[in-house]
Amino acid sequence: MGEEGARLPETGKSERAGATSVLTAPPSVQASFPRICATSHANMSCTRLFFVNRFFYPDHSSTSQILSDLAFHLARRDFQVNVIASRGRYDDPDAALPAFEIEKGVAIHRVCAPRFGRTSLLGRGWDYLAMHRSFTIAVWRLAAPGDRIVVKTDPPMLSVALAPVARRKRLIMINWLQDVYPETALNLGVRGLAPAAPFLVAARNASLRTAARNVAIGEVMARRLESFGLARDQISIIPNWADDEAITPSPTEGNPLRAAWGLEGRFVVGYSGNLGRAHEYDTLLDAADRLRGARDIVFLFVGAGNLTARLKAEVERRGLSASFHFRPYQDREALPRALAVPNAHWISLAPAMEGLIVPSKFYGVAAAGRPTIAVGDPQGEIAQIVARHDCGVAIASSDGAGLAKTILDLRGDPARLEEMGRNARALLEAAFTKRHALQRWEALLRDVATD
Repeated sequence: MGEEGARLPETGKSERAGATSVLTAPPSVQASFPRICATSHANMSCTRLFFVNRFFYPDHSSTSQILSDLAFHLARRDFQVNVIASRGRYDDPDAALPAFEIEKGVAIHRVCAPRFGRTSLLGRGWDYLAMHRSFTIAVWRLAAPGDRIVVKTDPPMLSVALAPVARRKRLIMINWLQDVYPETALNLGVRGLAPAAPFLVAARNASLRTAARNVAIGEVMARRLESFGLARDQISIIPNWADDEAITPSPTEGNPLRAAWGLEGRFVVGYSGNLGRAHEYDTLLDAADRLRGARDIVFLFVGAGNLTARLKAEVERRGLSASFHFRPYQDREALPRALAVPNAHWISLAPAMEGLIVPSKFYGVAAAGRPTIAVGDPQGEIAQIVARHDCGVAIASSDGAGLAKTILDLRGDPARLEEMGRNARALLEAAFTKRHALQRWEALLRDVATD
């Protein structure tokens, strides 16, 4: 989600009312929250629901896009949907979105603004603590017994902060795990967490046990949750999704972005979305080194992320600039064309991150009818999917030679490339459509109180 390189549009009418940030005026927080749903809480035919996540519409990040799709869908049904989020944006720490507004039937309560952005781990940690505090106060003030509260994993460990509130207020808590902390941070080398790791793991596991349901976004992640001691009936698997109605297969040649980006007649290996610390690009650079003589092969990156600047610097250092093209995030309306530019897409995940994160950009690639070259653990979530359904190729991390050979093989076999692309779209329509995922979420939220 973001993950596919999209930016949500900032259109549509909103009803706005002033509200004071929990961070800037804690003493007045009780009076500051609009209670637009409270008057009809007694109407049990309308389910009251709260989502809690750092970002929401119109932010373009992956967690925001997925959440926005689900929240707006449920608001069209008989749910009273509230979202508690920060006032910031993923790529703009100075943004100050309205403290309260109603968008497409969803009441959005924005209670704090990140102060330090994403560049400093220490600053990010302070932001996380501030958001934990603000979100906890907001849930305490806004939610009532019997309400459903869906807790995402941004900021990390949010379920630990909100589980005591859920117990005390008799809320029905559902954890929606986009990633698994603290293991993710520890595997990324955040050494400062190591002394507290046993406590953090115990607190995290307790918060998962508190929940009525824990939603994993992949089979490997679900097995990881089972290894924490959770019963299988406490775990549901609902994969993330892409906008498969807007994103459909289209030819590479004749794509206006290909002409605009100077890629006509080239074999393009694409990457779309966030290139973050959980990914790796060394295998790709090794392959690009081996392919530097193949002038018609180009690597296209659309998006941004923590590792993007490092990748650009390494590309220049190795003299590979002619083989790489970098483009910023595209508007959501341009996403179908952007995903159709590559002949095949490259997706990576560091092997240590399997079961902790799922690269959800795969669903946008499949919607576009393109093969995926999955670089990482051959037994990982996406690697198993592409191998099982013949919609791409799995390459082990560090196998630059294997990746280079795969790219050459695909370039030389257009019929095979097209077949994999058809298989990818067929798989998506059979198992991973947006409509299917939204329906599963709706069913879970209706049924969870009766479990």
